[in-house]
Amino acid sequence: MTDRPATHAGLGESNFVRVIRTSAWEEHEQAVGKLRASYAAIPSGAPVRLAKKTSNLFRPRADTTAPGLDVSGLNGVIDVDPVARTADVQGMCTYEDLVDATLPHGLIPLVVPQLRTITLGGAVTGLGIESTSFRSGLPHESVLEMDIFTGAGEVVTCRPGDALFDTFPNSYGSLGYATRLRIELESVPSYVSLRHVRFDDAGLLSKTVTQIVETSTYEGIRVDGMDGVAFEPGEYYLTLATWRDEPAPTSDYTGQQIFYRSIQQRETDVLSIYDYLWRWDTDWFWCSGAFGVQNPVVRRLWPRRWRRSDVYHRLIGLDRRIGLADRLDRRAGRPMRERVIQDVEVPVERLTEFLDWFDDAVGMRPVWLCPLVSQGTSGGKRWSTYPLEPGAPYVNVGFWGTVHVGPDAPEGPRNRAIEKRVHELGGHKSLYSEAFYDQDTFDRLYDGPNLATVKAQYDPDNRLTSLYDKAVKRR
Repeated sequence: MTDRPATHAGLGESNFVRVIRTSAWEEHEQAVGKLRASYAAIPSGAPVRLAKKTSNLFRPRADTTAPGLDVSGLNGVIDVDPVARTADVQGMCTYEDLVDATLPHGLIPLVVPQLRTITLGGAVTGLGIESTSFRSGLPHESVLEMDIFTGAGEVVTCRPGDALFDTFPNSYGSLGYATRLRIELESVPSYVSLRHVRFDDAGLLSKTVTQIVETSTYEGIRVDGMDGVAFEPGEYYLTLATWRDEPAPTSDYTGQQIFYRSIQQRETDVLSIYDYLWRWDTDWFWCSGAFGVQNPVVRRLWPRRWRRSDVYHRLIGLDRRIGLADRLDRRAGRPMRERVIQDVEVPVERLTEFLDWFDDAVGMRPVWLCPLVSQGTSGGKRWSTYPLEPGAPYVNVGFWGTVHVGPDAPEGPRNRAIEKRVHELGGHKSLYSEAFYDQDTFDRLYDGPNLATVKAQYDPDNRLTSLYDKAVKRR
């Protein structure tokens, strides 16, 4: 489709005229045809994978020279319907491109994950989260319909209530790949007001989260988005966002200023809706500091177009290949590092227990806090492969970095301890990073029997790698 952008902060000014291009659907069908042909070219018994160089995963990918699935034509938005507030989107479309297509209509997806290059299909099959998750759940909960390319080489259209649809979230390609998704959109204004509320006590923060989940307000003001940061024991913040139409001077955190530092420095702030959506991407939360990008001198020299999470992710991949950080540690006599990169969901009432334990056992700060409430399946049940209790508030705790642990680092002692503690507290962990479960524990936590049943139906020749093999064995 083609549009002249509507007035919206960050995207220019003018009125828009919506024109549906039937060729967009034709191009989509052609792209699906290329996908089918590439699948047919993969020899029987060879691994089936996406032919893409980039990834937001932190699990090692197996080296292979086998051809991959051609998804090169499945990276766009097919159609936006501003009246129905829906969009038909290809599975490899990044949220950056998706927002660029919907925001001129004053619309965004109900949940926009915090990094620009996360794809819609990836967020649905691999989970995603952001500050609207306390009211809108996870990205897969606003999907109305999906076309999934299965291990049988077929495209299956499925909807809420279908076994394939309800098992797909958190399946990471083990059941197939989404080629098209129809999603709900919500109306947004041009600006966002922020309040950075400090708490000295994690228990009070947890109680405040519960109150906001129940009322969608804080001190009488509506809350449209909520996330937070635990900087140190006794220094916690909730950032409360309220959509606003009224123009106001806005901050810019894509230049010299750094968003996460502003949380400690300012009680209130205003951003354009566009900059709010990508506030974490510029510095990959706080991880850009590992590359020196937060140093004022380096930041002035570092091109603005390189201040993006995908650039930092590629640099991490380069370091893993050449082992520069490990060599520097050895030269300096420092213990070996263990990568501790996880997102875990903890029931809100157990958050204090987890943070206290995490400070003692891991000692990594800051950590991200993002409340969420799962909407459940269309029947009000848990999503089988990621069984959060519908309607119950959880807090996603995200921590990304390394810890010096010594020669045991390759065995993942900190990661194993985190897995154990999270499930002792009734939580769950995402599988985008490394996992260490044994098969029985994994099947119990992620409903292995149901996964196997659905996989047998839609991948009868077992062409696709199982979820356990993808998430655990390929280390």
